[in-house]
Amino acid sequence: MENTEFGYLGEDISATEVRVRMAARALGCNNLGHAYGHVSARLDSDTFLVCAPKPMGLITAEDEGTVVPIEGPLPDGVLGEVRCHQQIYKRRNDVNGIARTFLRNVMTLSTFQRTPRPRIGFASYFAPAPPLWDDPLLLRDDESTKKLAHTLGDARAIVMRGNGCILTGATVEEAIVMAFYLEEAATTELAVMASGQEDRSLVYSDEQAKSRAVSSGQIFERMWDFLTHGDPEGNKR
Repeated sequence: MENTEFGYLGEDISATEVRVRMAARALGCNNLGHAYGHVSARLDSDTFLVCAPKPMGLITAEDEGTVVPIEGPLPDGVLGEVRCHQQIYKRRNDVNGIARTFLRNVMTLSTFQRTPRPRIGFASYFAPAPPLWDDPLLLRDDESTKKLAHTLGDARAIVMRGNGCILTGATVEEAIVMAFYLEEAATTELAVMASGQEDRSLVYSDEQAKSRAVSSGQIFERMWDFLTHGDPEGNKR
């Protein structure tokens, strides 16, 4: 089995189900999402598991996800924007987890056609800045989702103007951590803009951002533990 940061591709699907449900609840229960959105985890080179189509914070241990092919039509009952997951997994072999969610300050910032610059450590993971999908409409056809995946490129996240964002990770757990980081980065960016002294706010250099965006020292795992503290399925991992 291929080793990833938090488990294995090829693990028993029941274990992947738990990881996906916990990731969904982590967004819904930490003000990183609301009634809309979805998370998924790659199962293998051909398929991924997406969470149940309901408010993520309300997903229970009885709510099974759906196995979705990376190529081909969406199964019945799967939300239309899950096409975004298909296109990203198809283009990015390094991505094994995806979160589609709505971060309050990320969305506010996007109405200025802006995404966070690396002013704080959390923002360094997206340096020099996450790409902007400058279209506020929902993505429910293959052609537009292909274009979105192309705009994402090799970035960890893409911001959709007035319409939330998509986070990627080597695992679904890492994708959830990126949601927390991106919202913190956007909160800082808005505060700097509101200060009226934006020209005095320092930005990480490319070298500084690369050095700061580390994964060692259990940094992702500690944030995952924070976001899933008290989760009813936490003891099943």
